[in-house]
Amino acid sequence: MTRTAAEFQGASNPLAPHYARFRVADRLLLTGHSHQAWPDVAFEGQVAAWADAAELVDEKWGRAEEQAERVRRGFTRLLGDRSGAIALGENTHELVVRFLSALPLGKRSRIITTDAEFHTARRQLDRLGETGLVEVRKIPADPSAAIGERILATIDEHTAAVLLSSVLFTNAQIVPGLDAILEGCRHAGAELLIDAYHHLNVVPMSLAGDGLEDAFVVGGGYKYCELGEGNCFLRVPPGREHLRPVITGWFSEFAHVTERATGRVPYGEGAARWAGATYDPTSHYRAARVFDFFEEQGLTPDLLREISRHQVGLLAERFDALDLDPALVARDRSVPLERIGGFLALRTRHAGTLFERLRRRGLLTDFRGDMLRLGPAPYLSDEQLEAAMEILGDEAREISA
Repeated sequence: MTRTAAEFQGASNPLAPHYARFRVADRLLLTGHSHQAWPDVAFEGQVAAWADAAELVDEKWGRAEEQAERVRRGFTRLLGDRSGAIALGENTHELVVRFLSALPLGKRSRIITTDAEFHTARRQLDRLGETGLVEVRKIPADPSAAIGERILATIDEHTAAVLLSSVLFTNAQIVPGLDAILEGCRHAGAELLIDAYHHLNVVPMSLAGDGLEDAFVVGGGYKYCELGEGNCFLRVPPGREHLRPVITGWFSEFAHVTERATGRVPYGEGAARWAGATYDPTSHYRAARVFDFFEEQGLTPDLLREISRHQVGLLAERFDALDLDPALVARDRSVPLERIGGFLALRTRHAGTLFERLRRRGLLTDFRGDMLRLGPAPYLSDEQLEAAMEILGDEAREISA
């Protein structure tokens, strides 16, 4: 199916009927940057997982691996990848920890990151830094336009890895210069791990086209991919066969599990080197159906970016028209909308209060610190977005009264 962005503008949305179980046409769900609704086909995946388990019992794993491979192909397509391996995990934390455990931290004790990373990396790196065994250097993310230059100036022979997001979770700003950061890492013998969770399937990504084929990438399906929980990945670049994660599950030697290991702990080939252990395969059944749905509906990353830019632009336009006191709530107009990912961030000291007031009015958003985040999704109509901004205006004026 071939679609155009114009089909998704107006009082109704052609995708909404496919999300009947989530009732997207009847609710103002501006949480698309955090948890998008699942299309109804996802329920079929849930049921299929149960049916296979009931029929095959412990022999279900062959069928489950077929689903997992479909999920790997889906992520590979969205990444625009042609050379890496996709390791799957239930959350990004377990994958980031495996990555960290493979680094030569005894020889290179510095990890570089930013002060705007999601809690997955932020908390773990903070705790790692507390041990005193590793130096965690945080680079200011603001202003994001020059973040690459600040990171490059810090990379040296003591650096084990750089961990940063390609789209910041706090304000949706797209981080430029990742290819230059990768080149700096390569020159210093360090690794680059890109958190693409707020990038994937809302801003087109091409590791091959963007010169990022030598980078690790972590991300998942909870947000813009609509895959739900339990669908995260670590993309491993080629030529990393020398890395041996200390945090390693027995699935890494699954192909040789009946053999008695002698000498060093063995690892599987490719993505299996980064594998965990027994997991609930239901999430992969669900994700495989959703990946198929996106392809059937013609929802390519390019089209989704067009839809998102229209929706975020509409939210920004309607917000500006509210003419609210910028001391009360404001958006950063210094950053052009083309450098914004999938949501609109509004800075206000009343973020928590506004969040609660909006929720009571049936408008679901979220907030991080002093940022109120409004995340549209491709199944919402312009009419819904306009109604949401009217509610925001009402509640903001009530606070200032």
